[in-house]
Amino acid sequence: MKRLLLSALLLCPALLSAAETIQLFNGKDLTGWEGISSLWSVQDGAITGQTTAANPTKGNTFLLWKGGDVADFELTFQYKINGTDAAKQGNSGVQYRSQVADPAAFVLGGYQADFETGTTYSGILYEERGRGILAQRGQQVTIASSADPQKPTLTVTGETGKSADIQAAIKQGDWNDYRIVAKGGHLQHFINGRLTVDVKDESKEGAKSGVLGLQLHAGPPMIVQFRALELKR
Repeated sequence: MKRLLLSALLLCPALLSAAETIQLFNGKDLTGWEGISSLWSVQDGAITGQTTAANPTKGNTFLLWKGGDVADFELTFQYKINGTDAAKQGNSGVQYRSQVADPAAFVLGGYQADFETGTTYSGILYEERGRGILAQRGQQVTIASSADPQKPTLTVTGETGKSADIQAAIKQGDWNDYRIVAKGGHLQHFINGRLTVDVKDESKEGAKSGVLGLQLHAGPPMIVQFRALELKR
């Protein structure tokens, strides 16, 4: 029976792809996720992280997916972010191949696919609690180790497009499509179909597996929402 199933999957790649797809959010509640309950909820069919003047977060905190580590994968989701005070500022992202730095406060460190209400950081590769910005939007980058693990050698080898053009395709205050592809040390981010960064992390510090989480950034009051989260291993 096992041989027949394997043969069917090999003959039909679509079946194999479907078998590997995991729906990370049921559209109703936070089953399968864990974080600070006063900051995370489900609103309008979307995972929602919200801070207010009366209920801020002192540091960056995350909603952790409890489905285990991710290694080589493709993650697709939709996001919407808005600042809710006069400044209208907000920053968030998705952590992947990350480590839990503080379980009680749901603090993660590792690769982050960034996005924001502003016009600079959406689509970049950032390493939370680590090496900082590893690739600016529009860059192809190769990362190598250096004498200081926190200051890797970053070599820009090309571009994925003009940063301003990529930004122009992002819908401010509305839903956007985001895709993360990680295969070995090759990391790619896409927003609304546009490749924002293309990175080869050849350093010994580059993580090959770790947890997945959604960020709620410290700072001015904001609201960030996620929906249609699908993971393909």
